[in-house]
Amino acid sequence: MSALALQLAAALALQAAPAAASLARGEQVYTRCAACHAIDTHRTGPRHCGLFGRRAGSAPGFEGYSAALRASGIVWDANTLDRFLRAPFDAVPGTTMGYAGVKDDGERADLIAWLRVATAQGRCTPR
Repeated sequence: MSALALQLAAALALQAAPAAASLARGEQVYTRCAACHAIDTHRTGPRHCGLFGRRAGSAPGFEGYSAALRASGIVWDANTLDRFLRAPFDAVPGTTMGYAGVKDDGERADLIAWLRVATAQGRCTPR
């Protein structure tokens, strides 16, 4: 591979990867979620390991989902998480997640970037 191709690949990788500062902010925002959620284990809410690409209301072993979330048809990705985390009760009327949402666009984006990394298969282990 030529030096130019390597430089281009490195530049593209930097653009695609969230900045370390963004990930740190996202992890900090996640502390608000930790009262009910964890990455690897179920708590009051379901674990987040393997979140991206999973159908809402379907984390194996978690039985506390609302009928509304189970029936929502949502598959979690950056866009669906953004809508849900902005205003859970508007995104899924009847949800039982008792949190009003992450209103700040930047905080929400950082949280979603961090969740993408922290919940990736192979990076977390569901228990």
